[in-house]
Amino acid sequence: MVDPRILSRLVYFTAVVETQSFTKAAERLGITKAVVSQQVARLEENLGTALLVRTTRRVEPTEAGRLLHIRASAMLREAGEAVEEAAQGNHRPRGTLRILAPADYGALRIVPVIADFLRRYPECRADLRLGDRITDLFEGEIDLSIRVGWLVDSSLHARRLGTFEQVLVAAPSLVARLKGISSPDQLADLPLIVNTALPQATDWHFTGPAGEQFLLDARAVLSVDTARGVHAAVLAGLGLGILPDFMAAADIERGRLIPVLPDWRLPGGGIHAVYASSRLRPTRVSAFVDMLVSSMKSDPPRPAG
Repeated sequence: MVDPRILSRLVYFTAVVETQSFTKAAERLGITKAVVSQQVARLEENLGTALLVRTTRRVEPTEAGRLLHIRASAMLREAGEAVEEAAQGNHRPRGTLRILAPADYGALRIVPVIADFLRRYPECRADLRLGDRITDLFEGEIDLSIRVGWLVDSSLHARRLGTFEQVLVAAPSLVARLKGISSPDQLADLPLIVNTALPQATDWHFTGPAGEQFLLDARAVLSVDTARGVHAAVLAGLGLGILPDFMAAADIERGRLIPVLPDWRLPGGGIHAVYASSRLRPTRVSAFVDMLVSSMKSDPPRPAG
């Protein structure tokens, strides 16, 4: 059991880190500067390490202080939200929902669900960050992350939202070069576009209609580090590329892209909502994930083939 006095001193410590000043921290908390300084000093004594570096202009955390602030600020924020929910006497979602999602999938599938969520729960706000980087959920920057692909971190709690298929596509301008192509071993002499953001990006694994396997070492005419870049390059007619079906489906329907080797399959993947299992889960997170699951069931990604 953690000494409750240490927990209470985290409030003073986080206020100093966030305002970079003992004076401003005291103003935020409505107490004197002397009390803040005393409580932070006692916290450093409790932990046996320096947490802050004081300069003439501002206060900065040490490395130990920075790590403590990351965990402490997340814990205090969640505790405050839990108290607020309990005080309201219900579990209606409120507060800011912080989400990280891949840029393309987030714009296509997550933004519409956020719009429905905010209409249903006007006490909530949303902070959506679009990007392909994987943020450490334990740092407290976000509530949940949407992962499109293959999960590798078993320390996180994940809820499966759906699946996707990968499809090999090309622009119609390349149709003449695709005549007679019936198996992956015939792709080596064609211009290929590779997404370097993927693990083993140049290893293209195909499964044939009879279950036969083929591994193509894709020698790229162009390498791009996002699926959006591959999409743009394929539309421009630069070569063949692999895209998730939810990104390629509309272009295939409109004739802007054509499937290549539709009888051969590439590995599919999962779509997951991921959050740290050890953290208190705000009601807004559970409500949003439920809406995501419902959205996937009612409007699954259209097949690309």
